Amino acid sequence: MALLQELLDRAPEITALRRDIHAHPELCFEEIRTADLVARQLEGWGIAVHRGLGRTGVVGTIHGRDGGASGRAVGLRADMDALPMQEFNTFEHASRHAGKMHACGHDGHVAMLLAAAQYLAAHRDSFDGTVHLIFQPAEEGGGGAREMVEDGLFTQFPMQAVFGMHNWPGMKAGTMAVGPGPAMASSNEFRIVVRGKGGHAAMPHMVIDPLPVAAQLILGLQTIVSRNVKPIEAGVVSVTMVHAGEATNVVPDSVELQGTVRTFTLEVLDLIERRMKTLAESICAAHDTRCEFEFVRNYPPTINSAPEAEFARRVMAEVVGEANVLPQEPSMGAEDFAFMLLEKPGAYCFIANGDGDHRAIGHGGGPCTLHNPSYDFNDQLIPQGATFWVRLAQRWLSEPTR
Repeated sequence: MALLQELLDRAPEITALRRDIHAHPELCFEEIRTADLVARQLEGWGIAVHRGLGRTGVVGTIHGRDGGASGRAVGLRADMDALPMQEFNTFEHASRHAGKMHACGHDGHVAMLLAAAQYLAAHRDSFDGTVHLIFQPAEEGGGGAREMVEDGLFTQFPMQAVFGMHNWPGMKAGTMAVGPGPAMASSNEFRIVVRGKGGHAAMPHMVIDPLPVAAQLILGLQTIVSRNVKPIEAGVVSVTMVHAGEATNVVPDSVELQGTVRTFTLEVLDLIERRMKTLAESICAAHDTRCEFEFVRNYPPTINSAPEAEFARRVMAEVVGEANVLPQEPSMGAEDFAFMLLEKPGAYCFIANGDGDHRAIGHGGGPCTLHNPSYDFNDQLIPQGATFWVRLAQRWLSEPTR
């Protein structure tokens, strides 16, 4: 593994920052302390800082030896927010705020980008052009990437491409992954209310029972992917919440269904939404019930542009070796970096977080997986991820075709 020695030497310093962020998690659009820490570090290294983009976002700008005169620029993005969940870990840097936890490794993402920023600021003579360091708020459901874009991220900070990176538990430590096309799925929510006429459960002939209608609808929704979506394409329809009734001898007036839909393309998403609405309204009508149908599109699919994905793969091979660059298996999880990739070419990459062996005494009893109360970021990744960011920026800005 070809890591930069300077980053290895400074790893304890950046690790301390990472653990400080982990101990003080902040939810979406509440990242005041985290943004202060990021801005303070960047300014201390002589990096120009812009704050307030996307409410609590931070953008640092580093010009190379040409002062940015070439006009070439690249964006590197890290997310800052935590999750609304209770941490089970009890080690020293565990969350000090009840009900809040860095259970997705955003603290580590910030640390890797800070380490790269420190190096690039100290070695401006190693590249021409400009590197924009994007510290984004509210990835966990708040759409912070969309907010930054709408606030003028790409107009105030012009760049030719933007790259993001996420740690991935379960992958062997020391490996990385990237690929062209879909990396993460779209995230969407639905709410269906079946309205009938309630009454005494012992007199079913006098009611319009919404429960068997809802049951048929749940089963009907499962046929959309299996019988409407092409087998070579992917989609998920999951009913995850059912609310009905208050007493065992009362037929309720209504049943509410909620759930999620995931796809890798907007075409499949359009198909699923259309079929869901048709099925819901038709099944309800067939049983003399009324239907309320709501469908909310949250995050679009995260789709890597092929040239940028291949470029990132070559940089990974330079850092960890060709044998340690894995094919990127698309995930049905969602990521609001998708909004940035709608505007600019780029790629979303994975860096392996290992199997959890890095966790110190005091970790929780659960697995070290994302969104798990026993999760902790693997600090051994900091020099590796930072080296990748440094090499990616240097190589991107050095290629005249970019």
